[in-house]
Amino acid sequence: MLGYLTRRLLLIIPTLLCILLVNFFIVQAAPGGPVEQAIAKLQGVAGGTIGAGHTETMNTGQSRASRGLDPKLIKEIEHQYGFDKPLHERLWLMLKNYASLDFGNSFFRGAKVTDLILQKMPVSISLGLWATLITYLVSIPLGIRKAVKHGSHFDIWSSTAIIVGYAMPAFLFAMLLVVLFAGGTSLSWFPVRGLVSENFDQMTTLGKLADYFWHLVLPVASLVIGGFATLTILTKNSFLNEVTRQYVVTARAKGLSERRVLYGHVFRNAMLLVVAGIPQAFISVFFAGSLMIEVIFSLDGLGRMSYEAAVSRDYPVVFGSLFIFTLFGLLIKLVGDICYTLVDPRIDFSARNA
Repeated sequence: MLGYLTRRLLLIIPTLLCILLVNFFIVQAAPGGPVEQAIAKLQGVAGGTIGAGHTETMNTGQSRASRGLDPKLIKEIEHQYGFDKPLHERLWLMLKNYASLDFGNSFFRGAKVTDLILQKMPVSISLGLWATLITYLVSIPLGIRKAVKHGSHFDIWSSTAIIVGYAMPAFLFAMLLVVLFAGGTSLSWFPVRGLVSENFDQMTTLGKLADYFWHLVLPVASLVIGGFATLTILTKNSFLNEVTRQYVVTARAKGLSERRVLYGHVFRNAMLLVVAGIPQAFISVFFAGSLMIEVIFSLDGLGRMSYEAAVSRDYPVVFGSLFIFTLFGLLIKLVGDICYTLVDPRIDFSARNA
């Protein structure tokens, strides 16, 4: 197991390198970079209107947006954003800095990328962690119950509720919750802005915990509604598949109770597929699912920051966020493999070639 973990950790380095290289060249080829946006702002052009039509390269190597500006001023802008160096020098400088976890400074936010990521991280981790935890706490017991009661009235009406939840997008459910419980009607039970209240620092420890979780109720519920459906059906089908196996028939023939058969024999094997989905579930919520939720509930997290950075071509923030997302995702997948062995110690990763 130790050898397998070592190989997986070492593979993270080339994986990160390949992803950074591919995205670096894609971003460099994209029109409307920070230099063009800065030039357009100087000429009174809105940054959002900069596109292929405004950044088409001229034969002289300058963009159309730079016409009429002093070449010295353009050189100063290029130097400010680091575009006065050749492509290969910018790439080498970025990789060298990233090796020491130095992501540089944001072009437009006036702060170090590392500080920005650390500042936004608590929001994204809070959403991803609690949404994934609650999803599993709801889905696994519900899936087992549906498998035991397969074909019953409980199975039918719970399946109907699951289908409705699966069909409803998270952002639409979030808007529904805001309308119903956050001031959209006569009910104003939950806050819809920020992760904590403005007077958070003045609260007691118990008050801080209550305030923190009270702000998380609606956004986490919005993320859970779509994720629990797939996991519940997966859990149910896994258990239904296992209860038809020969070892279950043998265990029942020996006189073991149904509870002992279910949780002593079936559970361990059926949960392998469910455990395998933990990293993917967390990554989906952490990276993709939280953007619209952060916008709707005015949460300043990594998803929102990364999106705004991509729109404004804030390359240091884009690449810094990409690096953190990729590294975090690879480590979470490794944790998933470790969970395999906790559920079923018979699995031996040391016999696998990473």
